Amino acid sequence: MENLETWQYIAIGLLFVWSGFVRSGLGFGGAVLSLPFLLLIVNDPLVFLPIIAVHLLVFSSWIAFSSHRNASHRKANHQKVKKETLASGLANDNADKSVSTIDWKYLKYSLGVMIVPKLIGVFGLLSLPSHIMSSIIFAIVTVYAIGYVLNKPFKSNSKTLDTGFLMLGGYISGTSLIGAPLIVAVYASHVAKHQLRDTLFVLWFILVIIKCAAFVWAGVDFQLIHHLWLLPCATVGHFIGMHFHEKMVSAETPTFFRVLGSVLIVISLMGLWQAWG
Repeated sequence: MENLETWQYIAIGLLFVWSGFVRSGLGFGGAVLSLPFLLLIVNDPLVFLPIIAVHLLVFSSWIAFSSHRNASHRKANHQKVKKETLASGLANDNADKSVSTIDWKYLKYSLGVMIVPKLIGVFGLLSLPSHIMSSIIFAIVTVYAIGYVLNKPFKSNSKTLDTGFLMLGGYISGTSLIGAPLIVAVYASHVAKHQLRDTLFVLWFILVIIKCAAFVWAGVDFQLIHHLWLLPCATVGHFIGMHFHEKMVSAETPTFFRVLGSVLIVISLMGLWQAWG
C-alpha cells in the first residue's frame, strides 16, 4: 500500500472509520461492508485482510474484556443489594440476577459445530468456485434478512438446518471473511438481542486468531506500519458505533431487527454484485 495518491489515503482512512462504526454498531459487517470499496482503491485483498483481522482482534478483545468487567461489577452490586434486603427482612428475587452480555452457552455450542469446517476452509482442503460459494451464502442470508425487515424473522425449527448453516459459515470464514452474515443470521435467532453483539465479538476473536495463524504460516505481510494511522481511524468509528449500538438496543425489538435485516440485504446485494458483476 505504497505510492498512493493523497486522496486514496484519505479514502482508505474514511473507509476504516466506516468499518469500525459498522463493526461496533452491529457486531459484524466491518469487513464485508468496507472491503469491496477498499478493493476499488487497491485491488489486492491480502493488503487489507490482515489489517482488518488485527482490528478485529483488538476490538473484539476490548469488547469481551469490558463485558466481563461490567458483568463482575453488576454481580458485586447484586450481591450487595441481596445482603441489604436480607438484612432488612425483605425478599428480592431480582437481586441475584446478573445477566452477562455474552451468551457463553450458545457460543461454545456453535464453535463446536464450526471449528472443523473452519479449519478445512483455512487450509483449503476443499475448493469451490468463489462466485458460487458467495452466491449460496448471500441467497440464504437474503431470506433471513427479508423476514427481519418484515418483522417476521425466519425461525428454523430444524437443528439440522441451523447446524448446516453454521458449518457453511465456518467454512467460508476459513477461506475468506464473508461468512459472517450467514453466521449472524443464525445467531440472531438463538441469542438474545442484548447479547448478540458481544457474543459475536468473542466468536470473531476466536475465528480470526485461527485466520491470523494461517496468515503467519503463509508469510502474508501484516502491513504493520499502516496500523499506526488506520487503527486510530477504526477507533473513531468504533466509538461512534458504540453510541449507535446503545441507541439500537434500547429501541423496540422490531426496530433493531429491521436495521439488522436491512444491513444484511445490503451486504447480500453487494456480495452478489461482486460475484456476478
